[in-house]
Amino acid sequence: MEPLPMEADQEDESIPVNVVKEPPKIHRLEESVINRIAAGEVIQRPVSAVKELVENSLDADSTSINVVVKDGGLKLIQVSDDGHGIRYEDLPILCERHTTSKLSRFEDLQSIKSMGFRGEALASMTYVGHVTVTTITQGQLHGYRVSYRDGVMEHEPKACAAVKGTQIMIENLFYNMTARRKTLQNSADDYSKIVDFLSRFAIHHINVGFSCRKHGASRADVHSVATSSRLDAIRSVYGVSVARNLVRIEASDSDPSTAVFHMEGFISNSNYLAKKITMVLFINDRLVECTALKRAIEVVYAATLPKASKPFIYMSIVLPPEHVDVNIHPTKREVSLLNQEVIIEKIQSKVEMLLRSSNETRTFQEQVLQPSQPGTMGVNKDSHSDLSPSSSKSQKVPVQKMVRTDSLDPAGRLHAYLQVKPSGQPESSTLNFVRSSIRQRRNPKETADLTSIQELIDEIDQKCHPGLLDIVGHCTYIGMADDVFALLQHNTHLYLANVVNLSKELMYQQVLRRFTHFNAIQLSEPAPLPQLITMALKEEGLDPECNENDDLKEKIAEMNTQLLKEKAEMLGEYFCIHIDPQGNLSRLPVVLDQYTPDMDRVPEFVLCLGNDVDWEDEKNCFQSISAALANFYAMHPPMLPNPSGDGVQFYKKKSENQANLSEELEENVVAEDQMEQELLAEAETAWAQREWSIQHVLFPSLRLFLKPPNSMATNGTFVKVASLEKLYKIFERC
Repeated sequence: MEPLPMEADQEDESIPVNVVKEPPKIHRLEESVINRIAAGEVIQRPVSAVKELVENSLDADSTSINVVVKDGGLKLIQVSDDGHGIRYEDLPILCERHTTSKLSRFEDLQSIKSMGFRGEALASMTYVGHVTVTTITQGQLHGYRVSYRDGVMEHEPKACAAVKGTQIMIENLFYNMTARRKTLQNSADDYSKIVDFLSRFAIHHINVGFSCRKHGASRADVHSVATSSRLDAIRSVYGVSVARNLVRIEASDSDPSTAVFHMEGFISNSNYLAKKITMVLFINDRLVECTALKRAIEVVYAATLPKASKPFIYMSIVLPPEHVDVNIHPTKREVSLLNQEVIIEKIQSKVEMLLRSSNETRTFQEQVLQPSQPGTMGVNKDSHSDLSPSSSKSQKVPVQKMVRTDSLDPAGRLHAYLQVKPSGQPESSTLNFVRSSIRQRRNPKETADLTSIQELIDEIDQKCHPGLLDIVGHCTYIGMADDVFALLQHNTHLYLANVVNLSKELMYQQVLRRFTHFNAIQLSEPAPLPQLITMALKEEGLDPECNENDDLKEKIAEMNTQLLKEKAEMLGEYFCIHIDPQGNLSRLPVVLDQYTPDMDRVPEFVLCLGNDVDWEDEKNCFQSISAALANFYAMHPPMLPNPSGDGVQFYKKKSENQANLSEELEENVVAEDQMEQELLAEAETAWAQREWSIQHVLFPSLRLFLKPPNSMATNGTFVKVASLEKLYKIFERC
């Protein structure tokens, strides 16, 4: 009797299996849901929004693009340009989806030359953020400001004061996408991506000036001016150490049966060393990625230059528009090329040929230093004792008073361990002889023709501190203790010296000594004074969101420009600061040989000339101009935080929420880490280059020319931190 219920149970259990489920019903999504899904695909991160806005500015024929970012772009993204602006009649449909001025038919895609073409970017931004547009077109007496949300205007356009062009401001990005916002909490991470993106655009679009800074910051992290030289742009953005190790490359093909293209750019040689590869690729002026080309070039570097296998590459490829499909990626990050394999093969062959010739002519920057006398290169104790001031005495020097470094070697004590072959030069060609000839050449007697200049030089001589003069003239550079202070050894004492104060005082004295006898630094393109002064005023902490001060800035810039144009003859004759009749700065003086100042400080310098110089009194005028030049030429720390100290936190990319990311997001994080490593490598290069300049340019010049004033003995410029005799007393007690 028991099997019967079991069979019944089995039949009951099998009944639901045979029930046929109805397929889910297909329904039409609401328009707002569609738009938000599309917006999340187009605007993936804050840098995506910056990219779209900057490309729109370029399409508007802008010559200056300024970006301000707050909290990595989540709180604020503001992009301002000086393009042709937006017509009042177009403002109502500006942020609707698929509204564009770039094309009207699908066939237009075959010959598209503009950056944007879909008409989705601004619309997508309004669905994930609060967008405000301020614009003015040529000929209008005032501009218009309007806010957008979900693709439509929140109110009618309001008349307002505006400067030429368009300003688009995005606030509270991803405010309605909680999951996306939580994964983007690392503001330093996203800001570094924006800096990297604008750096790449700045070296390609050299006819456009770019700037990028954090909201409230006084200095820009990216600042480039329009120039005619691509190499100058790379030098301005990526630093001297990168630019000097680049070689020009060019390849082309005009055979329609294989490929039609033209490529030009710069690639690093065997002297360039980095931890990550940096590849900047533009195809028909679009910043894109090409994994196949990148891999092909990496293979060539690994085979040809194993120790320099992480190169810096900039390439611009131009093809017929009909040979490029730009509509294959939501963010236009990738494109498809006709005959891509042939193009990559030709470029790879050209790179390989160039690298092989580069590898045969490798140079080493350290070898340009003037070596010490052969007697100073010995490594035994006797040779070291001969270098001390007491070497002329026959008695033994106590160990607690023995000086173990050579103050006459400007390269520092580490270079004493280099094995230098005898050069065969006569003994008269010693370092002291070279110094003497340089001092005579750089300090002509006729520089002090004017009484006021002679009085200022006499004041320097009268206020010179004899003890500090001996320290500066016979010290040995050891290294940088932190961002500002360097370690020096003088006899048996160890000092901390403020590099910024020392370089500023040196530049001031050099300006007075070279008065009317300067060599010139020729700017690649004249810089308009009004733009420089306006830029400096914007960097003084004024609220970039407030336009009430624009008229005041323009008036200040106009007045200062007129003043400097009136004083142009005197500035050019006495200080080699050349200003043409149109109000453009074209030349700057060479204050210290083999040293070029930080050009990011030009706006601040020009503003200082207009505001801080006493033009009425001759002596005060020359003194204030010299002080302004000294501050401009001083060796200030780089703008990027020092990666060897607490500033390394700026470059950390890992966030606490990465453990919960999906596999797709984890792949994006890997790419972000690579970009962060590039920024870290750039910072390491910049700080290393500064320390090299301090050791090999600044301190040799200090020994030759600086007369330290008495104030440096009390204002913290020099601080004694150790004495060998006192250390021995402490050790004896122990």
